[in-house]
Amino acid sequence: MPAEWEPHEATWLAWPHDLETWPTQLEEVEAAYVEMIEPLHLDEKVRILVDNVQSEDYVFKKLKERGITKNIDFYRIETDSIWIRDYGPIFLTQADRNLSLVEWIFNAWGGKYPCQKDNLVPSKLAEILNVKRFEADVILEGGSVDLNGGGILMTTEECLLNPNRNPHLEQKQIEQYLKDFLGVKKMIWLGKGLEGDDTDGHIDEIARFVAADTIVINTDQDGQSYNHKILMENRWRLKNETDQNGKPFRLIELPVPRKIKAGKFVLPASYTNFYIGNKCVLTPIFSDPNDTQVLGILKDLFPGRNVIGIPAVPLIYGQGAIHCMTQQEPAHVPTI
Repeated sequence: MPAEWEPHEATWLAWPHDLETWPTQLEEVEAAYVEMIEPLHLDEKVRILVDNVQSEDYVFKKLKERGITKNIDFYRIETDSIWIRDYGPIFLTQADRNLSLVEWIFNAWGGKYPCQKDNLVPSKLAEILNVKRFEADVILEGGSVDLNGGGILMTTEECLLNPNRNPHLEQKQIEQYLKDFLGVKKMIWLGKGLEGDDTDGHIDEIARFVAADTIVINTDQDGQSYNHKILMENRWRLKNETDQNGKPFRLIELPVPRKIKAGKFVLPASYTNFYIGNKCVLTPIFSDPNDTQVLGILKDLFPGRNVIGIPAVPLIYGQGAIHCMTQQEPAHVPTI
């Protein structure tokens, strides 16, 4: 599995339609999609799952109004949710640059939500794209792992060792699946994820590779907060890890945004839930004083890419943000 910053053929999205999740905010969520698609489509294909022809017509017209007409492909595949990072395939490239994909089992983050349609997406895409499909007999979401392109994978114990995922597997067995299916040579295990994260600690909410030897990590300076100790422990673990060359990682700290709540429930707002496109970095922002600082840090880390803030408060009410909504298809010998 290539690193996210390596060249893409396309970015995959699933168009939002869930009024149960966003009863009053669906229009704002759609607007966020348009803001994401506009810079992405300039330098790579954007492939969008829609439920039916009516949805396709609706999205096409909405994009056309913004002058977005090239590099857009539609696929009529029904979905339960927009979080294609988690239920969609993980794309792989082979030595001959042919594309293949891994189909994991998806159980909606430990059986929390309906997922019958989402769980069928990888096999349908393998058939449509006419690419080799590897079936992994293990429950895994794409947002629970992050790879550096050099054989190192980062994840959390809270998620991958959670009994609501693969209770029949030991840690070493889970590691072997990741080595076999993704070409992983070394695992980095962090502890827990953010307060309010109903994915049970996805790595893309707390730490991300931005280069083979560099990791951005969340920090919370409020010593009384739920996240402070958890994030400090994760930082300590990373300071004691080494990259594929045996050297310490360069660690870049990002602040956490202000606490956002839905009623009494804390939502997992995080700046590390960004997405790295071919020529842009789509970054969630939260109308927070830290927005500007984070955008500046990422601009320094990605000097060849346009770092764009995407308003993410409506998105986070669905328990996810930019990275959760996207899945990269690496550059390969075209098949479609």
